[in-house]
Amino acid sequence: MDAKRTNHRAIVKVIWDNNSKNRIGEEGGFPHLIYVSREKSPGHHHHYKAGAMNALTRVSAVMTNAPIMLNVDCDMFANDPQVVLHAMCLLLGFDDEISSGFVQVPQSFYGDLKDDPFGNKLEKLLCGFAGIQGLFYGGTGCFHRRKAIYGIEPDSIVVGREGAAGSPSYKELQFKFESSEELKESTRNIISGDMSGEPIVDISSRIEVAKEVSSCNYESGTLGWACGSMTEDILTGQRIHAAGWRSAKLETEPPAFLGCAPTGGPACLTQFKRWATGLFEILISQNNPLLQSIFKHLQFRQCLAYLTLYVWAVRGFVELCYELLVPYCLLTNQSFLPKASENCFNITLALFLTYNTYNFVEYMECGLSVRAWWNNHRMQRIISASAWLLAFFTVLLKTIGLSETVFEVTRKEKSTSDGNGQNDEVDPERFTFDASPVFIPVTALTMLNIVAITIGTWRAVFGTTEDVPGGPGISEFMSCGWLLLCLLPFVRGLVGKGSYGIPWSVKLKASLLVALFLFCSNRN
Repeated sequence: MDAKRTNHRAIVKVIWDNNSKNRIGEEGGFPHLIYVSREKSPGHHHHYKAGAMNALTRVSAVMTNAPIMLNVDCDMFANDPQVVLHAMCLLLGFDDEISSGFVQVPQSFYGDLKDDPFGNKLEKLLCGFAGIQGLFYGGTGCFHRRKAIYGIEPDSIVVGREGAAGSPSYKELQFKFESSEELKESTRNIISGDMSGEPIVDISSRIEVAKEVSSCNYESGTLGWACGSMTEDILTGQRIHAAGWRSAKLETEPPAFLGCAPTGGPACLTQFKRWATGLFEILISQNNPLLQSIFKHLQFRQCLAYLTLYVWAVRGFVELCYELLVPYCLLTNQSFLPKASENCFNITLALFLTYNTYNFVEYMECGLSVRAWWNNHRMQRIISASAWLLAFFTVLLKTIGLSETVFEVTRKEKSTSDGNGQNDEVDPERFTFDASPVFIPVTALTMLNIVAITIGTWRAVFGTTEDVPGGPGISEFMSCGWLLLCLLPFVRGLVGKGSYGIPWSVKLKASLLVALFLFCSNRN
């Protein structure tokens, strides 16, 4: 077959076990695997993962039409053989189906590095979501009710508004699914709850139909995963919640699914940049949770919970402004924080200690170590000044039409737990670097703080500004030192070698930014 990666016809293969007695055409026969590669064409936008999931949803609709679907990423595997049974208990165990739009399993990782050095865990955040309208859809390890994925409201909401449970008309389905009678019929059965029809015995007889519904003609306008953002999983989950559904959290021992966590600087920051970019796209679009809360069924507290994620990119820009203010004061011999001799200094110090103490206690409640708390606190500053900041400018440039967002695949390193104990990295917990632009702003911030502390200390020791009132005090020096402590991996990277050292191309670009900041500061 003459097929190119970005230009080929739909491919559907039904794969049977050679030793299986259930063969094509025999009652009860079911294949071990159905391989699907949707049609690709340069003239169609394929919507990345959302498009792929929608193609799989349509193919499964015409082949099996199961009311429950499981979504697992390619780098994850089932670790608990009872996971499906546990999920069915949650999906079918409620008196009202509204409580079980989908069941999400929190992500767990094999070969997990001790004390989470790259800040991959969101344990407390997940518990908070689960206590409101339900956990957000994390993109993997999720059992979906097919009806909810189709964007249909729960029966109780439809009944309460219209007086009777309704389903899309034939014309609506025809508009959505074009000429596929099989797809329209399967969708009508799912929405109406009528699953009493005869099951498809010969799966292989549906191959041509499956190829039809996995073609490019169905890429837009059909029901399924929401498009329009790099974080289509979060957007899809929000749309399900906005339709009135709730979700449930499934946490088992042992963990239901295990995956591979990104390690090293490049993989970690690339993933956070992609997430922040997609979340910011949602925030400034018509899918903003505030609008969903006003005009649909998204609870207000759930709306606020989603906003804590969507403002990641904005938070990166705001934090950068604060992080630049301290070195600016040290460089220009000014002050913006209370002096140690002033009474309000105690208020500032109390706020700093209270926030970090409360944050530390939360980590203790989750059974995590002191080092895990520090690693996550440190990574928050690094991610904010790098991945989130670049996501902010990426979406900003896209909004004004100067560039387009690019989907970046996270490179995940080989785990040390695969049986051979080999790993190219001598220390997998240590921060690594490459020439990616994501390292430029945080490298420049590190250099700037080193320069600022050096100049500020020189002035303080040699008394070059004794007669100048309003100069920086201990607060500015403490803030700058605390930030440098958080950025310690980049301080080491400035003098490191190999993958542990920041490339010279990044250092040069960062140095130009520092020089520009010093020039602008001196002019003022």
